[in-house]
Amino acid sequence: MAARDFYQILGVPEGASEAEIKKAYRRLAKQYHPDANPDNKAAAERFKEISEAHSVLSNPEKRKQYDRMRKYGAFGAGSPFGGRRPAGGAPPRAEEFDLGGLSGFGGLGDLFSSIFGRGKRSAETDAIEVEAEIPFRVAALGGKVHVTAPLTEACATCRGTGAAPGARIATCGECRGSGEVTFGQGGFAVKRPCPACRGRGRVPSEPCQTCGGQGEVSVTKRILISVPPGAESGQKVRLKGQGQRTGDGGRSGDVVVTFHVKDDRFFRREGLDIHCTVPINMAQAALGTKLKVRTVEDRHVVLRIPPGTQPGRKFRIRGQGIKKNERRGDQFVEIAVAVPENLTPEQVAALQAFADQAGLSY
Repeated sequence: MAARDFYQILGVPEGASEAEIKKAYRRLAKQYHPDANPDNKAAAERFKEISEAHSVLSNPEKRKQYDRMRKYGAFGAGSPFGGRRPAGGAPPRAEEFDLGGLSGFGGLGDLFSSIFGRGKRSAETDAIEVEAEIPFRVAALGGKVHVTAPLTEACATCRGTGAAPGARIATCGECRGSGEVTFGQGGFAVKRPCPACRGRGRVPSEPCQTCGGQGEVSVTKRILISVPPGAESGQKVRLKGQGQRTGDGGRSGDVVVTFHVKDDRFFRREGLDIHCTVPINMAQAALGTKLKVRTVEDRHVVLRIPPGTQPGRKFRIRGQGIKKNERRGDQFVEIAVAVPENLTPEQVAALQAFADQAGLSY
């Protein structure tokens, strides 16, 4: 059995940049998100696959280790681990794989468990990483949003055995009931869950039709999370015990949520300060005026614009920025002067008369 290549899953070349990987993930996640495909098991499985690929390729250290193993075909039919040597003939040396550096994957055993099936789970599971798009005002002020995490759970039909109702269950002939097989060449050998029995040590005479013999089904968990005031793109929050459950009575893993703050039509952010641009006409700029300016908290503040205000001038509204850790930013209002178009002949004559009187060239 061979796992699909993570680069192929996201549809990006192996030299893709971090931005290209993120863009591909967002496009595919939006297309296959369970909320957009209710009751579609294939879409849910695809969404999970996309999330798993992104969690590795978006992490520089995990991607480095993945690329190193991928180099030797560990994720395809030509894998040296299956008994075939990579191009060049020489088997890989253990030190080439920096086994101690695979902590991000949980070790080779955990890595191959994710490829060939979960098999025997440890008491603690790896955290599931998901992204959440946060509205600008929610990120600024704090609030709550829903996120969806792809999980697996024991199949209700076979209760996790992978066997169809009434099927006979026998000892696996591949691993002789141990649930593990050893593979490799020369001085390099590692154990992985048996692909024939998926690490269970026993195989049914007929697989469960609901889960295809895997003993697990893909589900999505909808979680309501709290967004702290002043949240920024790239910020992460860990949800303890909200992730994947183990099948041996161990605790549930965590879900790590990475925020992506949406742009706002009116506001933009610089640190704790809020910036916005407000248009006024030529008469208001020349003669002065009063403006009602909306704040991020949806209040309205009256701003006095003095006569002769120039385009691009900024006005500060103190204490109307983002509050975070007992600090509070300000709001800056930039003035944009709108120039009228399609003047009438009378308006053109009046403007020319004004320019002549003021000594302005035109």
